[in-house]
Amino acid sequence: MSTDQVAAPESRSFEADVSRLLHMMVHSVYSDRDVFLRELISNAADACEKLRFEAIANPGLLGADSKLRITLKADPESRRLVVEDNGIGMTRDEMVEALGTIARSGTKAFIDRAGSAQGAEGAQLIGQFGVGFYSAFMVAERVDVASRRAGQDEAAFWSSDGQGSYTVRAAEAGEAPERGTRVTLHLMEDAASYAERFNLERIVKAQSGHVPVPIAFAEKPDAEPQEIADGSALWAKPRAQVSAEEYTDFYRSLAGQFDEPALTVHFRAEGRHEYTALAFLPGSKPFDLLDPERSGRMKLYVRRVFITDEAEILPRYLRFVRGLVDSSDLPLNLSREMIQESPILAAIKKGVTNRVLGELEKLAKDDAEAYAKVWDNFGPVLKEGLYEDFERRGQLLGLARFKTTSSGEGWRSLKDYAASMRENQTAIYYAAGSDLARLESSPQLEGFRARGVEVLLLPDPVDSFWVTAGIDYEGKPFKSVTQGGADLSLIPKLDTNADSGAAPSEAVAGFIASLKTVLADQVADVRASERLTESPVCLVAPESGLDRQLERILAQSGRGGLGAKPVLEVNPNHDLIIALAAIGEEDRALSEDAAHLLYDEARVLDGELPADPKAFSQRLGRVMRRSLG
Repeated sequence: MSTDQVAAPESRSFEADVSRLLHMMVHSVYSDRDVFLRELISNAADACEKLRFEAIANPGLLGADSKLRITLKADPESRRLVVEDNGIGMTRDEMVEALGTIARSGTKAFIDRAGSAQGAEGAQLIGQFGVGFYSAFMVAERVDVASRRAGQDEAAFWSSDGQGSYTVRAAEAGEAPERGTRVTLHLMEDAASYAERFNLERIVKAQSGHVPVPIAFAEKPDAEPQEIADGSALWAKPRAQVSAEEYTDFYRSLAGQFDEPALTVHFRAEGRHEYTALAFLPGSKPFDLLDPERSGRMKLYVRRVFITDEAEILPRYLRFVRGLVDSSDLPLNLSREMIQESPILAAIKKGVTNRVLGELEKLAKDDAEAYAKVWDNFGPVLKEGLYEDFERRGQLLGLARFKTTSSGEGWRSLKDYAASMRENQTAIYYAAGSDLARLESSPQLEGFRARGVEVLLLPDPVDSFWVTAGIDYEGKPFKSVTQGGADLSLIPKLDTNADSGAAPSEAVAGFIASLKTVLADQVADVRASERLTESPVCLVAPESGLDRQLERILAQSGRGGLGAKPVLEVNPNHDLIIALAAIGEEDRALSEDAAHLLYDEARVLDGELPADPKAFSQRLGRVMRRSLG
């Protein structure tokens, strides 16, 4: 690129998502604007950490300025605030990429939600998502960014008023620092207090006091900066020396959230491998919890030098955990390949995972109410480990909580379930679906309720997979109430006066046989049911087939074929079935219409549409006309 090309100012438009985001911020949707400073300081700290890492291989990047720092400069008279760092800096192309686009996954979801949020909720959203640099437009009518990448002579200058476009050009003499980035905020009139020392120090100590880079403050642009945060690493301190407030501040700075951590795990491992881990369970669901990429959010440091946030310290079913690991044993020049192959890192991953799960077990034992909130937020993700992590499956089963036919509004553990199993009960029964309310009203549950047999209600998509992984709990297998035989004959009903389940009458047995003939193309079998007490019919999957909910999930994802034909179960003691059986061969047309209507009724009870809506309507019309004479 020629010197003329580099020097030429260029005006560009923001990408569409950035424009929407800036519009929301410029129009003051958010009531708590303090967040902008934390975001700019976090960006500056990241830039310093990146330089520290690159300087391992290339010490010349530091030059004579080896002490990394962040400096705030305020000018109340001109309503100007500068956030400057001497970190890695940016080239012109990097500046356009970093400040003109949003590449982080989940942006669209954030913008859609933030667009309808007001006040405090909006402030929480911006913190949870961590939109970083763009938060500056909540307080500034114009933002200028001057940056010079370490080891390069050229510097670039970026400027925008947040109205949809920006300009970028070569920086003039004195506009950019010798190395790093200088962000200058020309504050709005109602944001002038952000140029006052007292206010800035308050925000820094509350939200950014524990970033691993010293922060200094200058009363005026040309004044000598004074340190207001020493850049000490919180995680390097003994747990006893860190207050709950300090942990919360650090968590918010690290995770980019505004909530309180639900659990803090801080420990130092010594012995064969030495490392420090500091991990937080968020108090609310992060935006990217169900991100299909499922990447973790644990940072890796080596002797306080940031290495990467892509080391996947924790398994993906713990991806909601935020935190870091600082190792004393790993080499500083750790490459991506070495990260993937390092036996030391493998040992660290195992140790941190075991510790996090152990702390969850302790929380579940000591504070059931607090653990219930954790499970409300992250249970569907934790359950992924039941089929991904064979080694810890037993531990995860102990942590799992379920809604059941006996739990009411609360949660039940498998230990609770096992303690209430009925005499002769040989399996842990479950019903999988997509809606808890529909599961609770499933006709397939009737026989289990009549016998006091508790059934797990599993509404999450992941449930249909882990229950098929050959799992058992204390020797009891998991069995679907919508698949195969119910095996309830040995478990007595709670009401001793209820029907004992005697064989169907000859007429009902004949009706069931006729149903099997009429519906031969739709069902694999028709049989008398042990599980029905109130409904006339229901559908179940054959013993050797897939559970019906898993079959639906696979079909929706394009991975399922036609699927096995279901089994139609008939309640031989239901008034409707007895009445239809009494018709016998006297009215074959009515019997055939009734057969198809019973099948369609079973489909509707299962949350599906009639097999042939037009034929269903015609049959229903014929039956209604007959009933009206």
